[in-house]
Amino acid sequence: MPTDHALRPAIRSAVIGFGTSGRVFHSPFLAALPEFSLDAIVTGNDARATEAAALHPMTKILPTVDDLLARAGDLDLVVIGSPPGSHAELATAMIDAGLDVVVDKPFTVTSDEGRALVAHAARAGRRLTVFQNRRWDGDYLTVRRLIDGGDLGEVGRFESRFEWWKPTPRESWKSETPVSAGGGILYDLGTHLIDQALCLFGSVDEIYAELATRRPGGIADDDAFVALRHTSGVISHLWMSSLAPQHGPRFRALGATGGYTSWGLDGQESALAAGVSPDSADFGVTERSRWGVSGVEGALAAVPTDRGDYGAFYRRLAAAVRGGAALPVDPADSIAVLEIIERIHRDGAARR
Repeated sequence: MPTDHALRPAIRSAVIGFGTSGRVFHSPFLAALPEFSLDAIVTGNDARATEAAALHPMTKILPTVDDLLARAGDLDLVVIGSPPGSHAELATAMIDAGLDVVVDKPFTVTSDEGRALVAHAARAGRRLTVFQNRRWDGDYLTVRRLIDGGDLGEVGRFESRFEWWKPTPRESWKSETPVSAGGGILYDLGTHLIDQALCLFGSVDEIYAELATRRPGGIADDDAFVALRHTSGVISHLWMSSLAPQHGPRFRALGATGGYTSWGLDGQESALAAGVSPDSADFGVTERSRWGVSGVEGALAAVPTDRGDYGAFYRRLAAAVRGGAALPVDPADSIAVLEIIERIHRDGAARR
């Protein structure tokens, strides 16, 4: 018997940009999930256009946003995976064209732009959400389960890291974009770490940060530390660095009765980059050797890592588009992240 998905028309979708965002994080899910069809990809880069056509031969590859707008009547949804400085303008244009919109993080460069965009979408009656995919990392789902379930007791301190060793960055907009246009590691990885901390522990009363540009000739921060004192009393310590020759734990949550520590990164991104389909049987599964541990020193036990599931974002989006369910990410959450990032940069500028 046909499934509900087969009986309902697919959500006709397009992706703007075919760098890491469009190629790795968006197109594979829109192509694999039955709720969607991947109808168009926009890229003005010839090499990326060739790759997009090879990976998605049934998808129209378009060179410009204007070409996409000319076909807006044949679409329902647009995913914006271009550099952050273009997000507000592109999202506004897509909303005006009558389309629902997903914006990759960072949502916009400023919180004012974000608030204006949310208001514009509301007036137009269009759905607008932000791709905060790291809410569906397997290790994050695990630490959230342990905290919410009381397995660690009352948590007082939370540590979270995204660290790489990339002393020579590849040429891309990320290495060439100033902070004023959404460049730097705080806008990039910081949007994930801050979002996760806010989801776990709520609003923030106090902020302390250290930002540095360590690469010679760098034009934006590539090494950062952020401390947040949440209204709940929890203290979050967040590290992000492209220049860490040794890596600390990915997560470390310390509670009144026990702790949880994990190492390494969720494997979904690397799998997608290697061409693994998100509908593969073992997609998102973390092997036992990479599980974290919980308990107290001398009595630690391995904790199975929850299955990572970036596809949950798009399944929830389909439910919102088709049936009026809640959006997978409230853009107000991403505006709260931007407000923290702006305060950090503002306070840093005041100290210089």
